[in-house]
Amino acid sequence: MTTKNIERRPPTLGWGDRSTVDNPTPRKKVTAPTILARKGGPRVKMVTAYDYPSAVIADRAGADVILVGDSVANVVLGHDDTLSVDLDVMIHHTAAVARANPAALVLGDMPWLSYHVSTADAVSNAGRMVREGGAEAVKVEGGRKRLDVVEGILAAEIPVMGHLGLTPQSVHAMGGYKVQGKATAVARDLIRDASDLDDAGVFAIVLEGVPTLVAEIITKEVSVPTIGIGAGPYTDGQVLVFHDVLGLHDGHLPKFVRQYARLQDEAVAALEDYFADVEKGVFPSEEESYSMSEEAARALLHEEPRGDAFDAF
Repeated sequence: MTTKNIERRPPTLGWGDRSTVDNPTPRKKVTAPTILARKGGPRVKMVTAYDYPSAVIADRAGADVILVGDSVANVVLGHDDTLSVDLDVMIHHTAAVARANPAALVLGDMPWLSYHVSTADAVSNAGRMVREGGAEAVKVEGGRKRLDVVEGILAAEIPVMGHLGLTPQSVHAMGGYKVQGKATAVARDLIRDASDLDDAGVFAIVLEGVPTLVAEIITKEVSVPTIGIGAGPYTDGQVLVFHDVLGLHDGHLPKFVRQYARLQDEAVAALEDYFADVEKGVFPSEEESYSMSEEAARALLHEEPRGDAFDAF
């Protein structure tokens, strides 16, 4: 496959730059070391994005990390799980986010089977996420069984974020999307996994679907920031799915999601207004249409009809 570097450019919002919102004062670029240094400090604000416009929105809102998650499979592509997307799909969406040139760290999610076969395979695939997708770090699910992979990717100078607890790529092994760590033995395993990832050199760890106490213990014991999703309020940061936060779909929402808008309802209402104006013939108006000079119009209308294009005159 031909390798292409990602073109990064200032964000625009349409045909040319039709944005009516002034760009805010540029923020300092967030990097993996920036996030690592946030341990015990200001909480890390992380959200998913899967394309250029959502990345622009997330960045303008002040995201520290934009996760191009494999949840694109469910949220954008309509699949039932995250196992349905491969590396090429993830590179495609990561590249779209990277083109927004966000100040936020662009974090690419390593999809299922992109790091499970061998360490060499994982390093190569992580490299593609960086080179072709424009990712500035990658996220890998799993604990001790993934240490060789994590260490290999880190040895290639690619920052890695860990992911423990309810790891969606393990949905079949877990018997469904179930909270992890309710049993004491499982909780102890998660704490050990977090410690091992910390020792390996990850710059942060996502804790998903774990009891608050387990997340609190891990947060206190590791030297890197923890970022919770369904892990209670005591982590060093939080992450949610863009479409969940903004109310952009009708699907089931997990208990831990707080919706801050119902943009799907607003979008439907706006489109209904547009369609009504089309039916009534009031869109487009004269102000929304293009004109030509009177001289050119007269010349056009007084020409001898030529061919089928002039049959209407």
